[in-house]
Parts: sequence; structure tokens; C-alpha cells
Amino acid sequence: MAISGKTTDEIILENRRPSSWKKSDVQGLVDSPDHSLDPRVFTDAELYQIELERIFARTWVFIAHDSQIPNPGDFTSSYIGEDPILVVRQKDNTVSAFLNMCCHRGMRICREDCGNAKSFTCTYHGWGYNTSGDLVSVPMESRAYHDAIDRNKWGPPKLAQIDSYKGLIFATWDPDAPSLSEYLGPMKWYLDHYLGRSPEGTEIVPGVHKWVMPCNWKIAAEQFGDDMYHVDYSHSSAMLALMPEGMDPALAQFPKEANSFSCRQGHACSFWKDPVFSNIQLDEDGHRWAQQEQETSRRLLGPRADEISGMNATVFPNLSLLGGASCTLRVWHPRGPNEIEVWSWALVDKNAPQDIKEQYGQSIVRTFSPAGIFEQDDGENWVEIQRVLQGAVARRTKLNAEMGVGRAKTDHPVFPGTINYGYSEEGARHFYRRWAEVMTADNWAAMPCEKEAPEQA
Repeated sequence: MAISGKTTDEIILENRRPSSWKKSDVQGLVDSPDHSLDPRVFTDAELYQIELERIFARTWVFIAHDSQIPNPGDFTSSYIGEDPILVVRQKDNTVSAFLNMCCHRGMRICREDCGNAKSFTCTYHGWGYNTSGDLVSVPMESRAYHDAIDRNKWGPPKLAQIDSYKGLIFATWDPDAPSLSEYLGPMKWYLDHYLGRSPEGTEIVPGVHKWVMPCNWKIAAEQFGDDMYHVDYSHSSAMLALMPEGMDPALAQFPKEANSFSCRQGHACSFWKDPVFSNIQLDEDGHRWAQQEQETSRRLLGPRADEISGMNATVFPNLSLLGGASCTLRVWHPRGPNEIEVWSWALVDKNAPQDIKEQYGQSIVRTFSPAGIFEQDDGENWVEIQRVLQGAVARRTKLNAEMGVGRAKTDHPVFPGTINYGYSEEGARHFYRRWAEVMTADNWAAMPCEKEAPEQA
């Protein structure tokens, strides 16, 4: 079959939406011999629509944390791409997730951010749904529909797979996607340093910061996954401002003894071993707690607990976290090629004393919140990049992504995955390579994927 004069094989989205982008063209944007990036990955409106179809409609995407919906009937609203969804705890303690859309005229079924409910009712025409997303009530069903409407047919689409990893709940629309464990792969080893360092696990501090920025979602996701290079230049003044009186200003510099992890699945993190840098904002009680937490972590995670004190990470495509005293969990919700909506939470150990949880929360407000000093630095960079890339010449000027090429190793005695020096762009290259693979593969079976790395003690 031909579309717009091209064969189906040449079209990214086949019959769903005709596209001018060939698979080879998309791959060439990020996989070039000179290790460059084409700026159109951040600005092209047509590529963005393909992302919604290919990236967000079939990968595993973070939708909630267990602590947000602890009881039956608890729900929270979220997004996968630009599709609004409801995540609901069921009576049997399982989790259901479905499109937050009434199938009569497209109104949201629920307009609250979170809460507890026994059912959901569309405020437009009153169609009612249970907490599993099934249509259970239609006003004037006998008179208006003559009892002929098939309720089973008109419930909203449900997520095909839902699973969790140590409190993080993920979902995918694609029934053929690999298991969440396979999807996360060796990234689980690194996530454990924050999700598995205490027996009780983690929880989200109630409340969420939400804000909108005019930049592309991949710019933010890439930085949190891989970019240590910007810290000394973008954040040095903020680090100095946070230094307690009398502390050596040299400690405000980012640790030079750092590493980066990446893998074929597109996940990445940068990590370092410098507890002073990671916990610089804590008071005396906070430092005592951090030391106690480290001892507990050693019992649970073994020797590897000593290898990482701080970390920034991205789970492909759009979940990021930052460890240490500013342990923030955030999602980069896309809102077009030139805009994101950031959702950010404070992630703490569930067993931490309340005053320590408050310290961590205050630390995040000062640093990585809408008015946080580090967030302001990052946001200004990302917004200015997006402005620059609107230019005709800028859009055809390649960006360099060759830092650390040829220096990566896959046989590190401690760290699983691909390991490079902290100041490299190995994670960025893996991130964009995976982006291109998911954008162009017809199904999951056609996507290259590393075998899951064995668990390491």
C-alpha cells in the first residue's frame, strides 16, 4: 500500500498518520559517524507526534508511587505523554489505570488531582464508571438509548500492563512490551541505592510541585541522566551560597571522582562517592541520620552501598531522580515539541523521623523546586536552548555529543552496564540511540535490547 507516494515500509507510522520522515532519516538524526545530534530532535512538530505514538504509547512510563495510593479507592491523576490517566488502588490491593476520558464526548471522568472514590462520574452528561474504569451507569439509558447501548464496549481504554519496582508504579499501553524487569534491566541495580536502602522502602512527601517550561522534554531527561559536565559552570554560585560558614569552598566543586552508567534500554545515571557533597544541606541531626542510613544500606545492599553516595538518573523515557539531601523524583510530561510540564516530588525513606523528612523536603524546596536555586539555573539553560533552536540556521547546525567516545567499558568489577567516566556523554548517546530505535521499530521484537544483567552483590 502507498501513502503520499511512499511505500508503507518508508513511513514511520504506516496507516495511522502519514509522515514525511523515513526510518533512516530518523536514525540519522542521532546516530552519525561524527557523534553529533541534529537539533530537529528538539523542535520538529512531526517528530513530536511520532513520539506520542511510538515512545509514550508503548514504552513503560512511571505513573505513580505506591505511597500516593495506599488504600482501596485511593486514586491519583497522571499522564502518559499527553494522554490523561487515572491510577486507582482496587479492593484486592491491585492497581488499575485507564484513560481519564469519558467515551461519550471525551470529557475527563475525574477532574481532581487525587483522592478516594467509589466511582467516577463525567460532569458533562453523567456517564458513571467504577474504579476499574468500567462503564456502569448511563443516565436515561432506557429512554435515550432504548436499553441498546453496550456498556462493555464504551469504557475508556485500559493500560495493557501495570507493574511496580520497589514503590515506583509503571504502566504501558502495549500488551507486547517486555516485562518491567526486563525493561529496567541493569538500571535496577542503581535504583536500589535509593529505593532499597531501608527495609521499609520509600515514600513521597504529600504534595507535588508542577510548573511549565518552554523547552523539549528530552533536554531535561538527558541532563538528569548523564550530564555532570554542566554542574561546575551552571551551579557554582548556588553551591557556594549553600555552603555552611567555615566550610572549605573547594567542597562546592562537583566531585571529580565520578562515573556514568548507561545501557541499551536508554536508561542512564551519573554517580559519585562524596557524602559531604551529597548531604551538604543537612544539619547535625541530618548528618547523623545519613550515617545511620548508610549502615542500614550496607546490611541490605552489601559492599556496593559504599560505592555511591549521590546520583542523578533517568529511566527512559521521562522519569528522573536526584539523590542525596535533595532527593527529588520528577516526570517530564511533554506538552508539544517546545514545552514540558514538570511534576516533582520529595522522595524520602519511609522509616525516617519526621524532622529528617522535613529537612529533606526543605532542601528540595531550596534547590530543586520551581523557585529552587539549582532549578532556576537548569531552567534558564533549557529555555534559552529552545529559543536558540527556533532559528533556521540553528536548526541545521549539528550539536556535539562525542565526549568520552571509545572510553566506555562493560566489564567493570562492581558496576553493571556500560560504565564511563562521569564527564562523558555515554548516557546521552545511549538515550538518543534508544529514542531512534523505539521511534523506528515496528514492534518490540524488532528492537535491539541487552539481556538483563545478573544481580550483583
